[in-house]
Amino acid sequence: MRTRALMSALGAAAATLLFSVGASASAPAAGTAPSSAKVFRPVGFHQTTGAASAAPAASSRNLQYMGGSVLAVPKAFIIFWGPDWNTGWTTGGFTSAQAQTYITSFFGGVGGGSWINSTTQYCSGVAAGSQTCGSTGRITNPTAQFGGSWVDTTTVPTRPTDSQVRAAAQRGASHFGYSANALYMVFTPHNKSISGFGTQFCAYHDNTSFNGQPLAYANMPYAPDAGTSCGRNFVNASNSSFGNGFFDGLSIVAGHEYAEAVTDAFPSNRIAWLDTSGEENGDKCAWNTGPGPQSASTNVTEGSHSFAVQSLWSNAANSATGGCVINRIS
Repeated sequence: MRTRALMSALGAAAATLLFSVGASASAPAAGTAPSSAKVFRPVGFHQTTGAASAAPAASSRNLQYMGGSVLAVPKAFIIFWGPDWNTGWTTGGFTSAQAQTYITSFFGGVGGGSWINSTTQYCSGVAAGSQTCGSTGRITNPTAQFGGSWVDTTTVPTRPTDSQVRAAAQRGASHFGYSANALYMVFTPHNKSISGFGTQFCAYHDNTSFNGQPLAYANMPYAPDAGTSCGRNFVNASNSSFGNGFFDGLSIVAGHEYAEAVTDAFPSNRIAWLDTSGEENGDKCAWNTGPGPQSASTNVTEGSHSFAVQSLWSNAANSATGGCVINRIS
């Protein structure tokens, strides 16, 4: 969800005014999320039911193209920031090594899967205010979207700042190589998260720069630390040996940020797909419990395991009036 003010849009021409604050925006207070970031609110902060009868008209409900960039051939790079990921910890009976396996296994199965496929209806390069795309410039869903993981042993402060998270993302780009089509996801360890985590947000994505080029990054605090506020046991009431239940928030929150970055890569430069309330494809279906199997958060199979995920907004659903979907587009 966007945290800064949005100008109202009354049509395609006015939609061009809905742009993100650029690099000249004032710096955030130390230890907080920047105002430009697209934050994922905790459970209860932003709750939807998916009920069409309560939604506004399709023209204002659907996502609109605002002129920004998407990740056309998306890829996720995972940066486990801090030596803590190597030395290890245990919370709720699960280890940091199990958390790493859960996260990397999830992204290892996302590529080419049906859950992320709804993003392929979106694109770049169409007229501002458009709610549909032609055949060119569309986001793709390749099988190999997981670019790898790396433990960055740089010390993590107890309360890292956003600038430190950005620096970790930049170190990740140095390690993996830079790609304008990639999201660099910085996972901070247990009990070391930016101020506001668990009360104001569960994670957020934004963009910084790398060698003069825009770099998409996500700040990913350790979701289980926030308990049920950031998804622990949101889908699975009991815990499996793999971590389903206790780690539900890890895949729900990480999936949310990835899907939003794919459709809105560099929000501080210029936003891409957004509705007139300032919500992205993940925000509109956040912490959704139904009704219907396509709108409610649920388990999906990614690779050889199942993972809790939320539904994502599809402009093409329900005869193009839009709706939350799990594994289809229309």
